[in-house]
Amino acid sequence: MTIDETLLLAYVDGELSGTQRAEVETLVAGSDEAAEFVRMLRASQFDYRAAFAAQKLPPVPESLTQNIDALVQQHRATHGAANADRTTNVSPTATTAPVRSRLRSVPVWLAAACVAGAFCAGLLLRTGPLIGTSGDGMSPWVAAAAGYQRLYTRDTVAYTPVDPQRTARVIDEIRAKDHLALSVPDLSSAGLQFKAIQRLNFNNKPLVQIVYLPLKGPPVSLCVIGDPKPDAVVAARTVDSMHVITWRQAQVGYALLGNVSGVDLESIGRQIAGHGTHPLFGATTGPTAGSWTSPDA
Repeated sequence: MTIDETLLLAYVDGELSGTQRAEVETLVAGSDEAAEFVRMLRASQFDYRAAFAAQKLPPVPESLTQNIDALVQQHRATHGAANADRTTNVSPTATTAPVRSRLRSVPVWLAAACVAGAFCAGLLLRTGPLIGTSGDGMSPWVAAAAGYQRLYTRDTVAYTPVDPQRTARVIDEIRAKDHLALSVPDLSSAGLQFKAIQRLNFNNKPLVQIVYLPLKGPPVSLCVIGDPKPDAVVAARTVDSMHVITWRQAQVGYALLGNVSGVDLESIGRQIAGHGTHPLFGATTGPTAGSWTSPDA
């Protein structure tokens, strides 16, 4: 079996047969590149359809529809022959057909958003920040994490189910591979509900992102990275309306990020830095994956 991105997408989406799934798992186990791609796909598994369905979007102006139709017709007339040549060289397979049929049923812009989400975790933190950082003294990894944070919306994160078993596995992987003694702080007393944890990369260094959802407003993220520098006290700044709280302890850098009102992120950061929170996941004693209960239950 030859592994490609479409096959890996079908594997992550649970669309393969038992035999195909076993073959892919064997190939992924022997390929660091394929394993990394699978990790990125799983990190981006948000319910985009439900999130966008909940939004009340204004109707598309008829003039815009007509302009887009005209552009599409022009593109087809110009590039139709070349596209036809390429299409004849593509042989449909049982594994790729479900993916194509699913993409036909959603708008092109939504399909593009899903594809972008699948790659953000692996690429954005390598290519640089999305916000201006000139002269503010912010570490490059913090700037990149803050830029990535801007891609999150409340609706997208709200529809992300919390999987305690998967969370426990991710934490174990972080401890084993990244050598970070990580635990997920319980911030429910501050009105922040835990939603997800994922391993990202910044300049080939592991960066952990823990996502929380406040009662109102966009998500908040606690980002953690190995940072072999002297300890630094909690510091707060605002960059392009993004609240950024940073500190460093025991060669580990922390950044609490969010564009929210009514939530004192600096106070929360000081509480985390002062070990004033209880671990929700990753504790040697206390709540475990099996005993954790969703606040929505």
